[in-house]
Amino acid sequence: MAQRATIHRVQIELSDTDRQVYEDIQLSVARADSETPQRLVARLLAYCLWYEPDIAFTAGVGSGDEPDVWVKEPGGRVKLWLEVGLPDPVRLTKAARHCGQVALLAYGRRLPDWRRENQPQLARLDNVTVAALDDAFLEELVGLLDRAIVWSLTVSGGTLYLTCGATQLETTLTPIVG
Repeated sequence: MAQRATIHRVQIELSDTDRQVYEDIQLSVARADSETPQRLVARLLAYCLWYEPDIAFTAGVGSGDEPDVWVKEPGGRVKLWLEVGLPDPVRLTKAARHCGQVALLAYGRRLPDWRRENQPQLARLDNVTVAALDDAFLEELVGLLDRAIVWSLTVSGGTLYLTCGATQLETTLTPIVG
């Protein structure tokens, strides 16, 4: 049986003063039944935090050999491999051998254990960046999730300021590697 997907219309006003990126993002993103709302929100945040021209979502949860988000060079080589959650570090290591840059927006209950077990191995890789997303911030955003997602996201001094309707949220990413 084929998986159903919920389509979300997304409009994000991105102002990343740390990277000098200012963009009005409009897209549709699908969330498969097997994907949690937390993962969808994390994918959207990762897309924004590493935004650059030609960034794209991949086939999604069941895509196997693809990351959650990527940027490809004109010749087809993956310039940026971007994951969310707590993937197998072997997967990130393999991606680091084949891609220009690998980034992970990490979150989840097992994050402290995952970090303790995998940080030393990943820290040896020059082209890997891992940042942790605060679970409380993520859960607040999930509580605001709707089929039409309208955010204003400002990144300044490593702090994320996100407005969704009348709700204003703030968090700082915790650097783990890179």
